[in-house]
Amino acid sequence: MTKSLLRTERAAAAAAVVTVVLWASAFVSIRSAGSAYSPGALALGRLASGALTLGVISLVRRSGVPPRSAWRGIAISGVLWFGFYMVVLNWGEQQVDAGTAALVVNIGPILIALLGSRLLGDAMPPRLLAGMGVSFAGAVTVGLSMSGNGGSSVLGVALCLLAAVAYAGGVVAQKPALARASALQATTFGCLVGAVMCLPFAGQLIHQAADAPVSATLNMVYLGVFPTALAFTTWAYALARTTASKMGATTYAVPALVVLMSWLVLGEVPGLLTLAGGVLCLAGVAVSRSRPRAKAERAAAATEPQPEQVP
Repeated sequence: MTKSLLRTERAAAAAAVVTVVLWASAFVSIRSAGSAYSPGALALGRLASGALTLGVISLVRRSGVPPRSAWRGIAISGVLWFGFYMVVLNWGEQQVDAGTAALVVNIGPILIALLGSRLLGDAMPPRLLAGMGVSFAGAVTVGLSMSGNGGSSVLGVALCLLAAVAYAGGVVAQKPALARASALQATTFGCLVGAVMCLPFAGQLIHQAADAPVSATLNMVYLGVFPTALAFTTWAYALARTTASKMGATTYAVPALVVLMSWLVLGEVPGLLTLAGGVLCLAGVAVSRSRPRAKAERAAAATEPQPEQVP
């Protein structure tokens, strides 16, 4: 492996870490803002904050408009992932407890792997499949350990399932667009498409913002600036440099980080079963992103200077 390729992989991995940390923090903020804002209003406020932030950055960086060939993927991801996903996830989390929501939404990486293999030709190496299996077992453990008695509804589970499908479809649609557009372009215009899709909720947002506590509104703005504008951009940067399946598997770290953040921020002390599930999530991500040792050794050997042969 060349040094430039190694630097690219490390940069993509660092971007993925930023993404999963900020997405995990979103679950904590949604719980706070969701008490004052309805699902559609919260989604619109979040997307509007994100689109404004990304618009300013795009103007400063003069990123321009994506090429026409990238618009199909950007539009589909904007409708499915930025728009539909955020509304139904907010709605679903009002119907079910956090553990059930996390459990159902975490079928998303599996759907990404299946769709990526079918539509994008992504490879499905044994380590990726094994890591996804371990992480999904961890997500199930976290979900079951955090689920409250009688906290679930058929509607809530169905909404979280729709969110997972929209998430997977959005990722797979975005991947080919990133071959033609930059990460900033894809995120900015995808977020704008999602915001336009949520404009019917503008009346709710204006009415609820007048009565909402400042903390809830600040959490909504935080969701737009950091888990949306920043995290979706770092996600797109990393996705452009790896497969959709591997990036989907990386998001299995989110439940483990949610458990940690809930402990630190909300004072919700996790039980041993929850902690064990979080460890499994992280272990699975590590396995899915690792490379076979023999392959890594061959790549390293290929970059070493070979001794000159003496005639």
